[in-house]
Amino acid sequence: MDVKEGQCPQSFSAEVTSQVSTNYLFYLPEGYEDSEEAWPLVLFLHGKGERGDDLDLVAIHGPPKRVAAGASFPFILVSPQCPDDDWWTSVEQITTLTALLDDVTSRYRVDLDRVYLTGLSMGGFGTFALATATPKRFAAIAPVCGGGEPFAAEVMAHIPAWVFHGAKDDVVPLKRSQEMVDALEAAGADVKFTIYPEAKHDSWTETYDNPDLYEWLLKQRRK
Repeated sequence: MDVKEGQCPQSFSAEVTSQVSTNYLFYLPEGYEDSEEAWPLVLFLHGKGERGDDLDLVAIHGPPKRVAAGASFPFILVSPQCPDDDWWTSVEQITTLTALLDDVTSRYRVDLDRVYLTGLSMGGFGTFALATATPKRFAAIAPVCGGGEPFAAEVMAHIPAWVFHGAKDDVVPLKRSQEMVDALEAAGADVKFTIYPEAKHDSWTETYDNPDLYEWLLKQRRK
């Protein structure tokens, strides 16, 4: 190889592959097997306290909690578990979640224009991060008591968002959601913001118990 002193242009290419894996709770709605229609899908990201290798933890909060209690939903629900030593916002987990959705949507009848993303606390941060990383995938997002990078708002400004936070949250400050809402609005996004005046960090129970959330999600289609 001829190398000249000083600065000169070069090029590089390589094929990089990695092995990823995750455990997750999976819910198929009643009627799935009796029809040929494509179904909406909701990806739910849990909080920091539910990390590990015990899938029962994933059903402590959010939509999987409601399913475990006997509720039924008119959509496919995918609820993965983050390892103890990782975060939904890490490159590895973003890669894993993307691969998981690729796998599920290839094996089940999923309406690709009605794939939704929601999560609480650490999962709220993960919701913003995954929407930023794969902005063409989701029809709507619903981050709960999370936050993100305001500079990335323009990338996901076409995705309708409903953001939730407790005004008295002493774990993740309200300003983390407020700054994302402000940035999304400045970018021209269709964004709703619900602040619970008396709620602390647990703004997820009221959010996921509210049928209006699911009704709103299911009205949205990928742009």
